[in-house]
This record gives sequence, structure tokens and C-alpha cells, in this order.
Amino acid sequence: MMPSSLPAIPARTDAMSQTALPTAEEHGPGRKASISREDLLAAALSLIGPHRSLSTLSLREVAREAGIAPNSFYRQFRDMDELAVALIDVAGRSLRKIIGEARQRATGGERSVVRSSVEAFIEQLRADDKLLHVLLREGTVGSDAFKQAVDRELYFFEEELRIDLIRLATRDNAPLHEPALVSKAITRLVFAVGATGLDLPPEKDAELINQLSQMVRMIITGSRAIAAGRYPAEK
Repeated sequence: MMPSSLPAIPARTDAMSQTALPTAEEHGPGRKASISREDLLAAALSLIGPHRSLSTLSLREVAREAGIAPNSFYRQFRDMDELAVALIDVAGRSLRKIIGEARQRATGGERSVVRSSVEAFIEQLRADDKLLHVLLREGTVGSDAFKQAVDRELYFFEEELRIDLIRLATRDNAPLHEPALVSKAITRLVFAVGATGLDLPPEKDAELINQLSQMVRMIITGSRAIAAGRYPAEK
């Protein structure tokens, strides 16, 4: 079943988006006369799974799942690559919002912020909408365009985390050595562990959260030790 909703996506503004809706001959019995970008993205999401990534989907499969004729697909997207990149963008924005809100809600110390963020991440790993799956899988098995889109989303994660790390360091009077590098290390670690977590049963989530939280705190503690001069930084 297709997910019920997705975050809003900017409409196409090129000439293709101005094309007329499919005719009756195009959509035929059981097919929709018109469809939105969100409908097509939801159709693609409903088809991916543990052994299916975006890169394995065909245009005809997505069109059939959405209930439209293949030609109608082009009313919204030029090709499957454009759909995949749009879906990666949606996944990144949605996940950044959820994890950012989790960090903001955490009212305790470092442990509370780290734990809340990791818990939110693992919760999305098991979410029915499978948006996190898109980021975790397409960064390793997708086309170059997919990988570049995932890298772009990871950069956004890193930048938002860097800002939060500096805010927390100022609040706690505990400076970090190279906050940008710390945020990159944490982001890449969390996504790497998340990719392996996809293949683990949910019963392992508590253990995964504990281990990942501890690893993130180790990175932060090490950065603070270097900043305080307790451990020499590499030249």
C-alpha cells in the first residue's frame, strides 16, 4: 500500500510541467486521469524494500503502482533518475526535521541530546514510510546521480549538526576541536551503522541504540580532550 502522505515537493516549472493531462485513451480503465508528483513518489516508496532499491525500479513499475499510463509519468518527471533524486531530497528534509526536533526537545545534558537523536534515527529506520531506507541504500547501490544526491543530504545533516554542537559546547563551556569534523564523523558513523541495522531484527534496536549512543559520545569526548590540550591533535 502506498504511504498516505509525503512532505510537499516544489512543482516543476519547465515546459514539461505545463503539458496537458493524459487523455482518456492514455489512462484507460482503472487508470487515473491525473497524478501528482507526491503520488508518484509514494508509488516508488511502496515498491522498495529490503531487496529492492530505487535503482532497480523501472518507470513502468512505478506507473503501474500509481495507476497511470507510462506516458503520464512524464507529466511530472523527465525520467526515473529525476524521480529518485526528488525522493532522496524528500527523505533528507523529512529526516533532518525529525532528528533536529529530537535534539531541540532534549532538555538534559550531552547524554540526553545524543540519546534522543539516536533514538529518533532508529525509530525512522523502522518507520513504515521507508524514507530513511532511501538514504541508506541509494548512497551505496544507486547511480552516480543518486550518490551525489545522498552526499548532498549528508552534508546538510553535517552542517545542521555542526551548528547544534557549537551551541551545546557554548552552553556547557566545553569547546570542541574541529566541530565540522566532529559533525562529519558522527553523521557518517550513524548512517553506516544504520545501513547495517536495516538487516537486523527490531529486537536488536535497544542494543543498537546503546552502542551507537556510546560511540557518538566517544567522538565528542575525544574532541573535547583535544580542544582542552589533554591529547595532541594530529598535524
